[in-house]
Amino acid sequence: MIIKEADFVASNAKMSKLPTAVLPEYAFVGRSNVGKSSLINMLCSRKGLAKTSAKPGKTITINHFIINNTWFLVDLPGYGYARRSKSARDEWRVLMNNYLLKRENLINTFILVDSRIEAQKSDLQLMEWMSENYLPFSIVFTKTDKLGSTNLEKLLDNYKKQLLLNWEELPPLFVTSSENGTGRDEILDYIEVNNQFFKPSSTQ
Repeated sequence: MIIKEADFVASNAKMSKLPTAVLPEYAFVGRSNVGKSSLINMLCSRKGLAKTSAKPGKTITINHFIINNTWFLVDLPGYGYARRSKSARDEWRVLMNNYLLKRENLINTFILVDSRIEAQKSDLQLMEWMSENYLPFSIVFTKTDKLGSTNLEKLLDNYKKQLLLNWEELPPLFVTSSENGTGRDEILDYIEVNNQFFKPSSTQ
């Protein structure tokens, strides 16, 4: 897929305010500071499209971007930020549950994990919840340029083994680096293929 246009559409904290669900939609979510904004910018070849910050947990709204006027890329609020209050974490949980369960045009959720650290409980819990609710998702390993090939292979093997303890089949896995563009073509090709099967809901 060649991205010719990538534009910000809206930032919302309420389901009722989201763009009309007439285009296929792909969400990106992960722990705070996992490199989500950098990955989105890399995918779209737009350095400042998604705002990056040295302060984890900055994104607290659902941000929609329209790509090539044919599909939505969605930047979801990060999770696992310790300095957020319990009420803020509860608010995030309600917003995410509503979005992931009720957004009819959501094709796939890309769950980002930091390749430099071992599997985190919050990541695994989200994956388990997605699986229990029959919601399609993929796992995206970020910052892989920080690892050597041997360490990366070891990480992937360990992650797969841990997931297969509970699952019979693994979700799609993507290895990425926002620094050198690794994984860009694979993710965009995956989206392009899935877009072909999208049919808008007759109720929209």
